[in-house]
Amino acid sequence: MSVLTSIQLFTINKDLEADLEGTLDKVAGRGFTVVEPYDFVRRVDALAAALTARGLRSPTGHAFVASASFVNPDGTPTETDVPTHEQTFTAAKKLGMDVVIEPYTDPARWTSIEQIEEIAQLLNRAAEVGAEHGIRVGYHNHAHELEARFGDKTGLEILADNLDQRVVLEVDLYWAARAGVDVPTLLRTLGDRVIAVHAKDGTLEPEKVAAYPPADQVPAGAGAVPLAESIAAAPALEIAVVEFDHFEGDLYGAIEQSRVFLGEAVSNVAVAG
Repeated sequence: MSVLTSIQLFTINKDLEADLEGTLDKVAGRGFTVVEPYDFVRRVDALAAALTARGLRSPTGHAFVASASFVNPDGTPTETDVPTHEQTFTAAKKLGMDVVIEPYTDPARWTSIEQIEEIAQLLNRAAEVGAEHGIRVGYHNHAHELEARFGDKTGLEILADNLDQRVVLEVDLYWAARAGVDVPTLLRTLGDRVIAVHAKDGTLEPEKVAAYPPADQVPAGAGAVPLAESIAAAPALEIAVVEFDHFEGDLYGAIEQSRVFLGEAVSNVAVAG
């Protein structure tokens, strides 16, 4: 099976909120046929119509399924309730999704094995509901899940050990590199659990990564994150997703450059396989 190349729509969130259809026109114009929506329940009808009109597919999407309330992009919590599992999976089905991915959990929930086991249980319960809709559940990491260590294992590995076999992982390669782990080794360790990656790049310069949003991110292939090696190390990869948390410059040019790089990377894996 060939690996798809997608874009996480949060990359262009400001444009998307201002002009949904015009922004998706730009995405399609940059050569994308697959996208990864976020916060999609509240606008499912408009989003479904806009994607269909442009021939765009959304096999994966981000929605909170193991958190009781929304978390802001900078990681700060809110008191805004998230949609129910039923609402989330019903909307996901309308958008043609195969996988709904938890995008972020509070770092304070990763200070003990017991807390991580609780997150796993929440994901497992969500997966039961998702299965009724024919949808898998996944988890997307940031740095804190890998900075948390328990003996010789990272928190993300502890999570994987406690997940139902139906729950998958979307490994963010940039945040894994930010956490200081050997990213290709991590992918090999997690094995078939990893079906998606956020293949974003950065220079990892200390003074720039200390900023929020990160100031070091660059088009895929132009930074220090071992993207191609990590993609090759993921045996069950289905989709590689372009994403930027922040980029100064021609953002649409950067996402197109990233798409081209990732397309070559996944093609090389297919040839080698």
